[in-house]
Amino acid sequence: MRKTPKQNSAGAKPTADQIAELATRGEDVSRFFTNEFTVVRPVQRVNIDLTHGMLRELDAKAARLNVSRQAVIKTLLDQALSAERKPKKAG
Repeated sequence: MRKTPKQNSAGAKPTADQIAELATRGEDVSRFFTNEFTVVRPVQRVNIDLTHGMLRELDAKAARLNVSRQAVIKTLLDQALSAERKPKKAG
């Protein structure tokens, strides 16, 4: 028995599989392509060496924020880089 794609409720956006099914049947699917998209930069993996103390602190912060260790590292690194880019105020 052939599976048929589930239909979304009225007004909901169709899934990629539903759009593909329409295209396979020869229907016009151009209305689903708005050319409005966000470019996602490629991610490059890196390895870093951290002390046990640093890892404990990162893990504690991640637990307090209820996020992953990776999210904490990325956030802290972004904050440090942003601070470096900002011009220093003369005082």
